[in-house]
Amino acid sequence: MNMETDVDILIRGGTLLTMSQAMEIVHDPVIGIRDGKILFIDRPGYSTAPIRARETLDASHSIIMPGLVNTHTHLPMAFFRGLADDLPLMDWLNNHIFPAEAKHVNREMVYAGSLLAIAEMILSGTTTFCDGYFYESSVAQAAIDAGVRAVTAQGFIDPPAGGSDTLSKNIQIAERFIDKWSGKSELLTPALFCHSPYTCSPDTLREIKKVSRAARVPYIIHLAETRDEVRIIRERYSVPPVTHLEKTGVLDDATIAVHCVWLEEKELELLAMRDVKVSHNPESNMKLASGVAPVPDMLKKGITVGLGTDGSASNNNLDLLTEMDTAAKIHKVFRMDPTVMHARTVLKMATIEGAKVLNLADRIGSVEAGKCADIILVDTRKPHLTPLYNCYSQLVYAANGADVSTVIINGKVILKERRFLGLDIEDILSRARKIAGEIEKTDR
Repeated sequence: MNMETDVDILIRGGTLLTMSQAMEIVHDPVIGIRDGKILFIDRPGYSTAPIRARETLDASHSIIMPGLVNTHTHLPMAFFRGLADDLPLMDWLNNHIFPAEAKHVNREMVYAGSLLAIAEMILSGTTTFCDGYFYESSVAQAAIDAGVRAVTAQGFIDPPAGGSDTLSKNIQIAERFIDKWSGKSELLTPALFCHSPYTCSPDTLREIKKVSRAARVPYIIHLAETRDEVRIIRERYSVPPVTHLEKTGVLDDATIAVHCVWLEEKELELLAMRDVKVSHNPESNMKLASGVAPVPDMLKKGITVGLGTDGSASNNNLDLLTEMDTAAKIHKVFRMDPTVMHARTVLKMATIEGAKVLNLADRIGSVEAGKCADIILVDTRKPHLTPLYNCYSQLVYAANGADVSTVIINGKVILKERRFLGLDIEDILSRARKIAGEIEKTDR
């Protein structure tokens, strides 16, 4: 630069992990942000031109990195955290979660639960999430009100009766949801979510996908999460789950398959061929004893894999930093190989690869000039982060969400020194406690 430059935010000092294709690390950088975008990234002494900034952030003693991308959540389920633990998936769903949802899920609960979960995610460095649930317009509104980037997917699940009337209504709901939220906010992407191949009929899977394709929005589905699911699909359709979805015609590069634990070799090859994206949720898979997804095999086949936390009812937190630690270690012990899923790979899954899963990699997932300014600062002045030899290892194996000090989303400081600048956290917690009290009265 050879002239005076005005920026909204200037970040100085620290160590920048760009997470770019070259995985460049910049020590003591100078980062300029203007109009929601990263304007420049300079090294000390690169420019002698004066820079005027509305706000300057001192990132000394910090790791600067892209905001984390949570590729799978059910935010309103924050209200079911701890409600039903230590149970197999089918028992957990059919005898506890589904009944609780039938009694308690409404627009007020979904909005309040979403704000509660969003606050938790921001505090642990997540700047983008992908959610699938019911009354999803309330999730979308909460995301806009909180100023967080989101892919919000209206959920579908077939009632026992099903039928053409149900299918027709679901198609209308899908179309209205996309029409309502498309272009509403630059931070929001509408999407559609079919719960699973065993809770949605082939017609529902197919018709909701048609709406998704026509609107060019993501299509999300739980897939091969448990052995029971695989058994059910084989009994109903005489093929494994991925083959069933292929025959249904829903697999393509806009499909996001969640969990993908019990897959055969041919199914992995089919996912790779169709460029289906995968959301890996290791802590939820562990807690429900679903199994260990073959993520190293997916990566070898070129499948794009991002990290997700799943909902708080099956995790029981939304901390993507601790999810990285689990993702790295579970595959090492399962494969009896300490070299698989090394720290750089896992950190990419939580940033740039997660952005690719959501088709947002042109905007987020790395800190590069021209991209949206979704950036977090991790304070390394902690005993558990000292000494600091390798930033990737420190973030994956030692850090946790409480180490995130500052969060910037779309060029706006949302969290500074662990204080919210927009959200009223006390009001969010007060509303949450009130709703939780009502749930406890009827479920305990």
